[in-house]
Amino acid sequence: MTESATAAEPDEVFLRPGRCIDSDHPAVAAFAERIAGEVHDPVSAAVKLYYAVRDEIRYDPYVPYDDADTYRASAVLAKGRGYCVGKAALLAAAARARGIPARLGLADVRNHLATPRLLRLIGSDVFIYHGVTELWLDHGWVKATPTFNLSLCEKFGLRALDFDGRADALLHPFDRSGRAHMEYLRQRGSYADVPVDLIMPAMLAAYPRLARLAAGEPGDFAREAEEQA
Repeated sequence: MTESATAAEPDEVFLRPGRCIDSDHPAVAAFAERIAGEVHDPVSAAVKLYYAVRDEIRYDPYVPYDDADTYRASAVLAKGRGYCVGKAALLAAAARARGIPARLGLADVRNHLATPRLLRLIGSDVFIYHGVTELWLDHGWVKATPTFNLSLCEKFGLRALDFDGRADALLHPFDRSGRAHMEYLRQRGSYADVPVDLIMPAMLAAYPRLARLAAGEPGDFAREAEEQA
């Protein structure tokens, strides 16, 4: 849930550009302007930015986890694809570009509906350091998860995750058929920028087979999801 409306105002660091949440990058600024440039209400602007990142940027777990660009907002925008942390960084960067304080939240999750190939490569259904965006709206932090684009949700039979700028948008525990989908296991904290020096070695150590494949032979996650449906 969102934090109390009496919470202290966020530090200025949540409005400044970071190494990965590079809100001052021209492409990020142009993206934020295109999506929400004419919107003056922060909540409405955040909602527009959320749906743009969710659906314009394709979710792809087959990314090079040893490459800093995987975690950098401007690089994810340029590629048009990214995994959860990269997409969350882009939403945070776009929000800061529009004057909305934003940060990255991390958690470990159990994902019951990954494709068989992805599960084989990971060797587990636990995904460490899942990323969400936390936005300061109406005097409180609100969580938004732009991970799964609408077309991918339709392939998987998932309910697309909506966001109204007021309530936390966390991944659904069940899919449309009532099957288990996402379970949050452990909160890893909130960060002003992507802690690449923390996430990168952890991902390479936890999922060496996935890291090797993603670096040399990317898969097609959307096609896998369609074949599984």
